[in-house]
Amino acid sequence: MARRIDVRALIKSRFVHELPLVVAGCAVAALAIDMFMVPQGLAAGGVTGLATIIAELTRRSGFELPVGMQTIVMNAVLLLAAVRAGGMRYAAQTVVGFVLLGFFTDLFAPFVSPLASGDLMLCALWGGILSGVGYGLVFRCGANTGGSDTVAQIVSRKTSLPVGTTVMAIDVAVCAASAPVFSLENALYAALSMVLMGFVVDMVVDGAERRRAAYIISESHDEIAYDIMHGLDRGVTELSARGLWSGRERPMLMVILGRREVSALKTIVAEHDPDAIMFISDVTEAIGEGFKDFER
Repeated sequence: MARRIDVRALIKSRFVHELPLVVAGCAVAALAIDMFMVPQGLAAGGVTGLATIIAELTRRSGFELPVGMQTIVMNAVLLLAAVRAGGMRYAAQTVVGFVLLGFFTDLFAPFVSPLASGDLMLCALWGGILSGVGYGLVFRCGANTGGSDTVAQIVSRKTSLPVGTTVMAIDVAVCAASAPVFSLENALYAALSMVLMGFVVDMVVDGAERRRAAYIISESHDEIAYDIMHGLDRGVTELSARGLWSGRERPMLMVILGRREVSALKTIVAEHDPDAIMFISDVTEAIGEGFKDFER
């Protein structure tokens, strides 16, 4: 039996409250596509890149096939195959994303003048930056624009390939496929734009939320934990750890904190135990008490 969309839950969700931001993100990404990407033949991966290639081939055949309309049709077909991966709410959010992006892409195309015409470097850089900002705003609100992610979910379900690796492989394949249609130079600049776009997306989505997770093994764990809780005003979790070489059991402290607090944490640990072991890793997102709320 097919699952139904919980309309009440969807209306109350954070996604609906942030829908204007999703619209703005799709509009910014569409402007980047129309101003920098499509006019210069930069197929920077994904469904939009594939649509750019097809649009050029059909133009040479004497008729126009709008990029936005292509992305909507292709994403709709792909979503039907992948809808089970994320449930009906995921499907609804994805539909909103790719329909808005396709709509704005075709809406702006007749009115937007290509910028930096002939300068592939400038177009690749600004196309990647603006696209990254637009997509980042969409992803930050929990929406999606379909494309490579949807294809990757289908492939990952049928094989053992990770989704991230599959997305990268698909995007690289689209860039490579654009070389015979446009040129090798265009394909290389499209790849540069794709890499820059991914970096900007990560900055927009995770930039303000990115944290550090610190793990500390020390004989002075009580004193260090006290200073972290009362000096940095951060919660500390005590984990049980055992050294396999020594066979000794001792606590390991775990604390999640902001990037600017790492230096203060190092000072606290060094003051109490210069021989302590501490390792720090990136945390893409921290949710819960003391951090951001769960999305509903």
